Amino acid sequence: MSVYQYDLFVIGAGSGGVRASRFAAQYGAKVAIAEDLYLGGTCVNVGCVPKKLLVYASHFDELFRDSAGYGWDIGAPVFDWRALIANKDREIQRLNAIYGRLLEQAGATIYRGHARLLDPHTVAINGETITARNILLATGSWPWVPEFPGSEHAITSNELFHLSQLPQRVAIVGGGYIALEFAGILNGMGAETELIYRGDLFLRGFDTEVRTHLAEEMRKKGVKIHFNQEVERIVKTEQGLRVELRDGSTLECDSVLYATGRRPRIENLGLDAAGVECDSAGYIKVDELFQTNVPNIYAIGDVIGGMELTPLALAQGMAVAKTLFRDDPTTVDSEFIPTAVFSQPSVATIGYSEELARARFGEVTIFVSTFTQLKHTLAGNAERTLLKLVVDKTSDRVVGAHMVGPDAGEIMQGIAIAIRAGATKALFDTTLGIHPTAAEEFVTMRTATR
Repeated sequence: MSVYQYDLFVIGAGSGGVRASRFAAQYGAKVAIAEDLYLGGTCVNVGCVPKKLLVYASHFDELFRDSAGYGWDIGAPVFDWRALIANKDREIQRLNAIYGRLLEQAGATIYRGHARLLDPHTVAINGETITARNILLATGSWPWVPEFPGSEHAITSNELFHLSQLPQRVAIVGGGYIALEFAGILNGMGAETELIYRGDLFLRGFDTEVRTHLAEEMRKKGVKIHFNQEVERIVKTEQGLRVELRDGSTLECDSVLYATGRRPRIENLGLDAAGVECDSAGYIKVDELFQTNVPNIYAIGDVIGGMELTPLALAQGMAVAKTLFRDDPTTVDSEFIPTAVFSQPSVATIGYSEELARARFGEVTIFVSTFTQLKHTLAGNAERTLLKLVVDKTSDRVVGAHMVGPDAGEIMQGIAIAIRAGATKALFDTTLGIHPTAAEEFVTMRTATR
């Protein structure tokens, strides 16, 4: 008989923690999982799912306007923010319940409360002490606002999902995917939207051509972008908020959304008591099997840093379950991970940017196509789509694919399979396109751009 109450105790019931718990239990382990906020973690509650619902909502104004070119006359549409938020909340509650049922059906025990490590095998929660042979840390990350004069007036994406009314004038600070997505959402819903970023071009790490194209398209849609700017202070006024920028200029708005990064949720987790090491940024250090420096303690997801993606956390959770309870040491290949930014227009990418490919492979061949999609022609919509392939010249392998345009994420999912399978440009060229679609451009680009 085991000297421990559980084979695996998971702290954090986000996507990764739930996946690890479910499969560990299915593999025969006795599993418990603790959560102090909400089942499903950031993604389900204040991340991917509600954000995508708001993205869908924000597209309708443009669709209504475009419909006139196709013969529709629908009058003046009216948007109700409170109705949207109420409907979103109901959907999130439904998903919360599903996560709970999935864990219960798998046989995992759920603890609601803050869990803290006492030593490598012991957890304290709700006044109770619990022992486990293995412990998995999956506590995720949390948005933060740097301290500066008036920073208390700023909100993060967490609070935006629960605003009682839509701000009519909003300033968004940041240059990552969260900042860009909410700029599109709020602009699409009719708010005067201004984006402030300290660098000369947002989406650092993405392909430069993609970044430049997206900036042009966002400006076309009405988002005012301020590059190479920083906020000095926020001042509360009778009319709302005044944002004072580094160059002395000011912005008047009703709300300031900070999307300048997230930090790992490790506060009061008991890492010191258990001897778990973190890096200089506060992320838990793990090896390729997600094992910390303490042999029986593992960590996955946002709390270990790297790409903050739900599917990646899911894969890591599965890997830990296999490693511990199927005698199958499993890691996660991170070279070709597809991802999307649900900006407007949306971005999707897999593999290497042109810049990284040149550094990694030397000689590369670049294929680029920019065009107006067919559905925009009758509508008179000025949006242009960009598709790009990056090819290793020596092997002819496609090592990067990028898209800016409607449904980019849906299209890139299929492209990702081909690229992970090692498809060459010749194979792309012999693939018949589906006509007329935007996606067919990926298999009809014959002439190299450079």
